[in-house]
Amino acid sequence: IEDETDSRFVKWLKKRYAPILSWTLRNPVKIISVSAVLLLISLMMFAFMGREFLPPFNEGTLNINANMPPGTSLKESNRIGNVIETVLHDIPEVVSTTRRTGRAELDEHAAGVNTSEIEVVTKEGNRSHAEFMEEVRQRLAQIPGVEAEVGQPISHRIDHLLSGTRAQIAIKLFGPDLATLRNKAGEIREEMSKIDGIVDLIVEPQVGVPQVQVNMKRQEASAVGLRAEDLAETVDTAFNGHVASQILEEQKTYDVLVRFQDSARDSIESIGRTLIDTPTGTKVPIAQVAEVRVDQGPNTINRENVQRRIIVQANVVDRDLGSVIADVRSAIGTNVQLPQGYFVHYGGQFEAQEKASRLILLLSIVAIGGIFLLLFIALKSARAATIVMVNLPLALIGGVVMVFLSGGTLSIASLVGFITLFGIATRNGIMLISHYQHLMEEEGVSFREAIVQGSMERLNPILMTALVLGVGLIPLAIGVGQPGKEIQQPMAVVILGGIFSSTILNMIVLPALYLKYGLAGVKAKASDYPTESTLARVGD
Repeated sequence: IEDETDSRFVKWLKKRYAPILSWTLRNPVKIISVSAVLLLISLMMFAFMGREFLPPFNEGTLNINANMPPGTSLKESNRIGNVIETVLHDIPEVVSTTRRTGRAELDEHAAGVNTSEIEVVTKEGNRSHAEFMEEVRQRLAQIPGVEAEVGQPISHRIDHLLSGTRAQIAIKLFGPDLATLRNKAGEIREEMSKIDGIVDLIVEPQVGVPQVQVNMKRQEASAVGLRAEDLAETVDTAFNGHVASQILEEQKTYDVLVRFQDSARDSIESIGRTLIDTPTGTKVPIAQVAEVRVDQGPNTINRENVQRRIIVQANVVDRDLGSVIADVRSAIGTNVQLPQGYFVHYGGQFEAQEKASRLILLLSIVAIGGIFLLLFIALKSARAATIVMVNLPLALIGGVVMVFLSGGTLSIASLVGFITLFGIATRNGIMLISHYQHLMEEEGVSFREAIVQGSMERLNPILMTALVLGVGLIPLAIGVGQPGKEIQQPMAVVILGGIFSSTILNMIVLPALYLKYGLAGVKAKASDYPTESTLARVGD
């Protein structure tokens, strides 16, 4: 079936398509069976693909968190920071560095002077971004006493919003005893270090620091009528001071702060000799009613949901986040025995990925239901609408194959691409089935002739729209690792593969399906089914 206005190329396409259509209409069961097998294979591939929240970014800037041991002085921290910057400048891709050491106590994210945040401006080099990042990590690992976490500004902000840490994986260990938390966090770190793909593995710094502890002797204090509140108030005044009055001088008010002299706080002996008032009116030394000693105490105590916790954080390279998390859970569950009252919470990007995947699945079901409803209204037949919806699994085949060939990792961007693909793929089915109905209901063409004529006449517009969309997506699909294309590239890959498979299979599978099951959805007679002779004529 040719149109006189067809170009030479279109005539050539129709000539090649005619025998394919002829064989398809002769063997609809075979066509449907092969398509079902291809769909089953693609679903199996989908189930075994890796998972991640967002694809790796290439922002052109690094954000490095360098952690020194707690208690490191500002002078020493500054010296080590200069060493880190010097090492970074030896890398060809590094343009400049900016460092900030510590954060003020009133800052929303206060940090001690033992932590430095380094912004590194980079440029494109002769190697990949992954190779550059690997050299940065190797060089920083050679600096003793430094635990570095290498990321990028936007990635760090996303991770911080998701889990409160600047890493892709945040394993939070909860429990009542700080020493046990530190020991178990060390065991978790040891197990994670054996897993391929784990980098920037850091345990939240929590170490013992020297402290002067004043522990009340209950019996001795009660003998003189002293309460714990009185002792705590005296010690607090001695070390932190107490505002006793105010002085007005030249319209300015100054607080009068009363506290011990520095010499009186230099030793535990001087603190123990400090006299404290009792309710009986006598004064007794603090050493008589309390034990004053130097001991180790935690440098910080972090809580979440009113429970003490410590975090083990890490990033992932060269593997998908989902498989790494599966290995981490298996290793911790098998080799780390937690006492009663201690438990682990897995947080980070993978947790957000699981939540987003469930939401996208729900929205996909709603979208598919809406598409079916609109098709039913337009085609006035549930059976015809169902046949059009077959384009969705046909598109899924190509999308899954393209994701598999491009790395085999599904991100949220890929899932969004599948939803977009469903709407685009349905369009081809509408063009085909609606034309069948038009030929039969408006032009009086028989059922057989409608399938043949409609398929041949819709070959050109379906291929044209698919080709235009495909050509437009190619620049995005091949832009792997290019800055600014991290989200669009996985979407483009899915849509490009889905459009290819749905377009090809649409012109083969839908005519066979409509021939097999479409007659009950239209006003036609059983005699309208094509005979062997007429189908052979189509091939000629």
